[in-house]
Amino acid sequence: MSEILSTPGPAVRDESEIGRYLHWLESQRQLSFPDYDSLWQWSVTDLDGFWSSIWEFFDVRPHTPPAAALGRRAMPDTEWFPGATLNYAEHALGRDEDLGSVAVVARSQTRAPIELTFGELRDQVARARAGLLRLGVRKGDRVVAYLPNIPETLVAFLATASIGAVWAACAPEFGQRSVVDRFAQLEPKVLLTVAGYRYGERDVDRRAEVAEIASRLPTVERVVHVPYGPNALSGASSWTELLAEPAELSFEPVPFDHPLFVLFSSGTTGIPKAIVHRHGGILLEHLKNNALSWDLKPGDRMLWFSTTAWMLWNTLVSALLVRASIVMIDGNPVHPDLREQWRIAEETGTTLMGVSPGYLMACRKAGIRPAEEFDLSRLRQLGAAGSPLAADGFRWVAEQFGEQVLLNVGCGGTDVCTGILQGSPLQTVRAGEISGPCLGVAAYAYDSAGERVVGELGELVITEPMPSMPVGFWGDTDGSRYRAAYFEEYPGVWRHGDWVRFAPEGHCIVAGRSDATLNRGGVRLGTAEFYAVVEDLPGIEDSLVVHIEDPEGGNGELLLFVAGPAELDDALRAGIARALRSALSPRHVPDVIERVPAVPRNRTGKKLEVPVKRILLGAAPESVASTDVLADPGSLAPFVAYAAGRAAGSAS
Repeated sequence: MSEILSTPGPAVRDESEIGRYLHWLESQRQLSFPDYDSLWQWSVTDLDGFWSSIWEFFDVRPHTPPAAALGRRAMPDTEWFPGATLNYAEHALGRDEDLGSVAVVARSQTRAPIELTFGELRDQVARARAGLLRLGVRKGDRVVAYLPNIPETLVAFLATASIGAVWAACAPEFGQRSVVDRFAQLEPKVLLTVAGYRYGERDVDRRAEVAEIASRLPTVERVVHVPYGPNALSGASSWTELLAEPAELSFEPVPFDHPLFVLFSSGTTGIPKAIVHRHGGILLEHLKNNALSWDLKPGDRMLWFSTTAWMLWNTLVSALLVRASIVMIDGNPVHPDLREQWRIAEETGTTLMGVSPGYLMACRKAGIRPAEEFDLSRLRQLGAAGSPLAADGFRWVAEQFGEQVLLNVGCGGTDVCTGILQGSPLQTVRAGEISGPCLGVAAYAYDSAGERVVGELGELVITEPMPSMPVGFWGDTDGSRYRAAYFEEYPGVWRHGDWVRFAPEGHCIVAGRSDATLNRGGVRLGTAEFYAVVEDLPGIEDSLVVHIEDPEGGNGELLLFVAGPAELDDALRAGIARALRSALSPRHVPDVIERVPAVPRNRTGKKLEVPVKRILLGAAPESVASTDVLADPGSLAPFVAYAAGRAAGSAS
């Protein structure tokens, strides 16, 4: 029986946005739902009724109204809101009554803090829109950005969207190869870029990278330099020139499916997939998610550290859709120390704070007590995503904040640019578990035969369409790559690639990527459960486990790599083995336990289990992951050396 940490109180229906939505359904649709589970069940069976209610409840303002909410239902060729035209940017810039309200608060290690009201943001977007039009940008053209998480990036994105042009971004810590691998697919017309930035105490010069990127994007007609730090960029247009002329703000009406932005997969297994997201799908999904799951409303403030390369940047920006304001952070998020994000939350009056599970666990280990050390009285929700959060992390948050703050742990992805599994003010919080599927997301676990399973691990699937599922992949004209990525395993059903276990009540545990699942002697185990045991041991900061299968059907070899201990001796190895045998099973005691300086992760914090496995099987490191996608570019080197040693030992 899982440990319950909090349950929704009776005031939720009067005080939360999801409660307001339930009252609206009763008064406007004559629909009554006693709890979250019944509301969710309706949301994934009556797709037309649910998504049309989201459209109406949030007052989506089309230029041309839709004929219906849902035309063709079958995936992957679902037709949403046929006939509708609209524009995402029009909904992100507030209403006339919001002009004096703060829209953006920016904190940076490169320059002084910045605040923009909705009125000031509108003015800058109108000017940038006019500037892009002067540069020849038109509907359907691509505008790409090598920019950090700063207000200028937001302005450029909304200006691009207002034209009906297509946006894509890479963070400036990416090297030129990673940027070109992404942007070249889109054949962009304009590149916006900084020439450098400050990361903690370190100044980073990107002029050489910018020159190389521009030289390898032959379709770029103009480079625009956004001033940020001391470096100048010769030969580029200036941001000041782009915004030089005042203009009236207007919005190009585009079809519901018109491309809004392109997000890229991590690129750890080849050229990154260019995932195309649509205006209407992102608008509806982010209105739903940000209000009904995250409980954001006008006057609220959202802080979630992200670079511009992560889908959480796009969801952060979308807090503007519900007329909340956003906190943009650039630089080292733990400089000068681990308390920095809590300081910023206090200074900015944050109501929703998003963090990585790793950050929460690091604060716990460091003995930080955020609710005592900082004035976080406005904070109502603490979001966590990017990797599983251990049960002790849940308990630590409950100890720090009590019932004041709802811990909302989620799992989603770049592919749908939102949460798939998540919490809300109406759901129970259990230690170590996600509260359940999001509204409108028909998420289940399937076995290899395509049968639904409960109480055991299975593939995370989505059996009904969502508006924020991609239009497709850029350049995939016949849709074959898109179908192969998500629909090959279970025709007509979205396979997400995570390994999940649902309880009968709907709460769940994500146990890691399904392609990294351990399988010994017919027993399958998600890596997240493995890590929860190992990383709770004293002295171990991080870990990574890989299973090398036996081609003849035996148990194979289980390899565990740990970071943190100054010395990995026989006593510690024996302690790890005992803990795994006791908590999991004897089959999951590693055959080999080795120490590494650091566990390789990508820039969103995910452990690179599959690339490490491929290296151990003999693949060249450059073929499994570009160093630019790694949080620590040198973190794969110890595994390359270990693989070489294994190969030499086998040959002798």
